[in-house]
Amino acid sequence: MAQLLQHLINGLAAGTIYALVALGYTMVYGVLKLINFAHGDVMMVGVYMGYATAFVLGREARSSLLGVALIFAVAMLGCALLGFLIERFAYRPLREKPRLTALITAIGISFALSYGFQLDIGFLPGASPRAFPEVIEPTEWLIIGDRDVVVWNWQVISFLIAVALMVGLQYLVFRTRFGRAMRAVSWDHRVAALMGIPTDRVIALTFMLGSALAAGAGLLYAIKDTSVSPLMGLYVGLKAFVAAVIGGIGHVPGAVVGALVLGLVEEFVVGYAASTWRDAVAFGFLILVLLVKPGGLFGRVAAEKV
Repeated sequence: MAQLLQHLINGLAAGTIYALVALGYTMVYGVLKLINFAHGDVMMVGVYMGYATAFVLGREARSSLLGVALIFAVAMLGCALLGFLIERFAYRPLREKPRLTALITAIGISFALSYGFQLDIGFLPGASPRAFPEVIEPTEWLIIGDRDVVVWNWQVISFLIAVALMVGLQYLVFRTRFGRAMRAVSWDHRVAALMGIPTDRVIALTFMLGSALAAGAGLLYAIKDTSVSPLMGLYVGLKAFVAAVIGGIGHVPGAVVGALVLGLVEEFVVGYAASTWRDAVAFGFLILVLLVKPGGLFGRVAAEKV
């Protein structure tokens, strides 16, 4: 029983990080019907921004509450700006083009970021993995029994930050004027423009918001995993995309549920089978879900008129 509880805690901690990245995928798809495959690499850029900020602050300052908040703020604002630039100069000119064109462009941006950051010139970090600086000292927050179940402080902090960001996003989408505009654009951006909604601004802000969430998730992942590299966005981004599809791409609560389910499935596979099966079982679970519910757990299959 204790082992099961420990796996539940670890799985939820991993799932909340996947959820923050998956929300970016599902928001962009909901508004533009575009799979932004560069989203995971935007997360990677945010991690390196946090990495640089932590070293500039120094050992003592970066471990303080203000220092941690500053690291998150710089990374999230920097990625919001990056998301705006990608949308403005890469996706907006292709908005009325076939979706395949935008999809190929997204893949191209993904490779440009992930492999461009492997160049060891100027401010680029190079291909070698680096250890993310310790901004939150690992502490055993709760011990049950004879160390049968251990809850670490970073797990609690990651969970609380992720839940706060997801609740804030849910409020923004369903309780604010911008959220109503976002949902209108997701229904039909041409009709929304005719109704006076500034579609370009709404779409740009959606990209910025999703990119900021990805940066926050990347920092939480780096604090847990400590090793960062230019290719980390490909791995985490792909898992988050799987989570979004499981929950129902375009469905905000579905992305969260899909990410939590994926985190738990991976943790149980590692705990009760073998770590080498983690990815195979995760993608096998995706196939199983899509065979039963092609639109995902919360999605709906809609007929498209051609």
